[in-house]
Order: sequence, then structure tokens, then C-alpha cells
Amino acid sequence: MFRSVSRSAISTSRCVFLSGSSLSSRLLCSLGGPPSDEEDSSGMSRIANGEPAVVRARGQHKGTIIFLHGLGDQGTGWADAFSTEARHDNIKAICPHSAERSVTLNMGMRMPAWYDLFGLDATAREDADGIQAAAQYVHHLIDEEINAGIPADHIAVGGFSMGGALAIYAGLTYPKKLGAIVGLSSFFLQRQKFPGSYTANNATPIFLGHGSQDFLVPLQIGQMSEGLIKQFNPNVEMHVYRGMQHSSCSEEMRDLKTFLSNHIAK
Repeated sequence: MFRSVSRSAISTSRCVFLSGSSLSSRLLCSLGGPPSDEEDSSGMSRIANGEPAVVRARGQHKGTIIFLHGLGDQGTGWADAFSTEARHDNIKAICPHSAERSVTLNMGMRMPAWYDLFGLDATAREDADGIQAAAQYVHHLIDEEINAGIPADHIAVGGFSMGGALAIYAGLTYPKKLGAIVGLSSFFLQRQKFPGSYTANNATPIFLGHGSQDFLVPLQIGQMSEGLIKQFNPNVEMHVYRGMQHSSCSEEMRDLKTFLSNHIAK
């Protein structure tokens, strides 16, 4: 069963040419107004919006996943997924909320986004500074979990769509070996930088999930990302879900739960 539930609060007149969703409230559409003159030179005055939504382990806390939402969303919906069908009694889930920023792809309108997007094709310009700043925030969240006593190799970073792309980038550039990396309906950012000097996670298990009917981030982009990453990290598994669009489904959540159980909860 696929989830594609719209936010009733979003006016259809505000929805731009991007439209799609996964679990509850995952629309790629405009949530804000025109760009603010007060935005800083990087295009985003801050990365996160408040404290993350957290789903704590019911039993012994053996591992943590940090999961990043997609464009126009917040972390609450994914926290709900990790508290229900993707829940693991020994895994804590941290689902941050991004701050709002103007997004070029959506005509400069403001919405929750981890970095700016200029396009969704393989040759689109990328917001290198914004991606790097967001990755540093993810690294900070990883560091906090390590300081709390969870080993780096029991921590996973993951996300959906642009959040999944950020998770892949942040995971591959983290200086310690992580337990796992997850990208759902996502793509490979800043690929010209890899492998370069980033070697700590060149054998870290990576889970990629993609819908066969994804019209926003086509399956071909997911498969291209898989191939590029496998050039320096062979431990990539691609899961294709027949009939799924730019969304998620129960089968994908079950597969993800099994993957995380095998890699960060033992």
C-alpha cells in the first residue's frame, strides 16, 4: 500500500510545478511566501527549525537513525513512521525539521528545505555551500549521539528525496565509520568530490529505495546514483518498489526496518 496524503492546509493555488508525497504530509509544494530580504548571503540563516522529533528506543538503546525529511516537509511525519511500522525496540529515531528558505526550483518561494534546489535532473546546478552547511548540521547530530554513548558504527543517517540526498552526502563525508546510510527516492549530490579524501565510509552499508513510477526523481536517477556510489563503495543495495511513485510504502518500511536491525541494532 502506498501513502500519498496531502496537507489540507496547503492551498492548491500555492502548489507549484512540483507535487508529490510519501508518508503523511510529504508534498513537494510551496509552504511559504516570496523570498525575504532578510535572508543572509548563503540563502539560509539557519539549517534547523527547533529541536528534532525523537522516537526513543523502548528497550535497550543499541543504535540511532537520524532521518531527514524532503522538501516542504518537517520531521514529524517520519517520526510517526519510526514509531509505528518502522519501529524497532532497540533503535532511537531522530527526525529533524529544516528551517524555511527560498527554493529556486519553486520560483524562489520559501518553504522548509535543507539547501537550495536548482533542478532535479542529473546535470542541474547544485547548492554546494548550502549542502555543506546542512551536512555539518547532520555531523553535529551524529557527534551528539556519540557523546551520549552510542558508537559511530551503531548510527545510521538517512532521508527521503532531498533529505536522502543530504544523508548520503553527510554519511559519506563523516570522518568516522557509520553503521549505515539510507536514501529513499533520492539522488547522489556533489558526486565530483568522491571518493577524494573521504574514505571512512567507503564500505558502509547503503540502502537505496526507489519507486518504479517516480516521476519527480525518476528511477533512472536512483540507479545512476547507485552505480556512481558503487565505484568506490560496493556495499550498496537498491530496492525498487513496483508501482510506487515519489512516495513510500509498507514494503519499503519493512525492508528498511530489517536493514537497520542488521546493521545498527546488534
